[in-house]
Amino acid sequence: MKIHEYQAKELLSRYGIPVDKGFLCTNMDEALKVYSQLPTKSAIIKAQVLTGGRGKAGGVKIVHSEEVYKQRVNDILNMDIKGLPVKKILVGEVVNIASEYYLSLVIDRETKSVLLMLSSEGGMDIEDVSRTKSEKIHRFLIDSPWGVTDFLARRAAFKLFDNLALVQQTADIIKQLYRLLIATDASLIEINPLVLTVEGKLVAIDAKINFDNNALYRHPDIAQLAETNEEEKKEQEAKAKGFSYVHLTGDIGCMVNGAGLAMATMDMIELYGGKPANFLDIGGSSNSNKIVEAMKLLLADKQIQVVLVNIFGGITRCDDVARGLLDAFSTIRTDVPVVVRLTGTNEQEGRKILEGGPFHIAETMEQATRLAVEKVNH
Repeated sequence: MKIHEYQAKELLSRYGIPVDKGFLCTNMDEALKVYSQLPTKSAIIKAQVLTGGRGKAGGVKIVHSEEVYKQRVNDILNMDIKGLPVKKILVGEVVNIASEYYLSLVIDRETKSVLLMLSSEGGMDIEDVSRTKSEKIHRFLIDSPWGVTDFLARRAAFKLFDNLALVQQTADIIKQLYRLLIATDASLIEINPLVLTVEGKLVAIDAKINFDNNALYRHPDIAQLAETNEEEKKEQEAKAKGFSYVHLTGDIGCMVNGAGLAMATMDMIELYGGKPANFLDIGGSSNSNKIVEAMKLLLADKQIQVVLVNIFGGITRCDDVARGLLDAFSTIRTDVPVVVRLTGTNEQEGRKILEGGPFHIAETMEQATRLAVEKVNH
């Protein structure tokens, strides 16, 4: 689960990590009220959306007059960043930045530990630093039984600073970040940039925190911060109906029973040059109503050009799946081709039920996948 920058900063502040002051606004009136209370005419306006790259997309602006401020607030509140409309902005004072740094903690599944990463080149281009100047990024694995010791925190801090006062500030921030990560079951905490001000203070002027969904039941206060987008809402609705669904970016919709078969189906689509539009596991039930709901879910995705139904009948009976498909298409009108492969329990009966219907029948997985890819290309 992701949260907004302003929410992440609130959590950092609770753990004693210095952040810049910001005020959340949802409209022009609120933004003008905040601006009137700032000590200077300079202000920073930041879009609050659950994605990265806001600065490069034009969602972060610094202004030095009220006229420009009004224009930028209006521009940002009417922006769309990576498909996400901007409904909230964070307005604050401009920090006097001397230099920028990068600091993060992330769960490293390969080593089964927390990974601390620092760089003396923080800011919007940190991805470029990772690709072209990897030596500028310092990594430290944190031994979970001991956590972040004073020695480890200072050793990491010395990678950024020689000044002992700044080393101690950085070490304190690292230790508090680790406390926050463990206490909240976060999977990622990122400060980018962590800035050194002209006054000699370290301040987190941007922050990103992701949490482990499987641990949210332990943190109801964090769970209530969740803000789902349209795709996440669709996934939640699918879960409520007994499906495992993940939206992807391809054009071949997949309806499969069993997670392993669903993954294999997606791999086969890629193998033959296609792109899956989703992962959809309808489970082992023979309930034809689930087939109807699954087909409605798939056809609601306008990017889908072909639907591939791949059923292995074990507990699931192929004839029930076939009846579900007929029921679905008695109420749904679509020009999207539907390729169906039924094999296993009652497969012959299932294929016979589908004869004469608006389906392209295949007997093998290879045949079905090739046919689906061909339908997209033609």
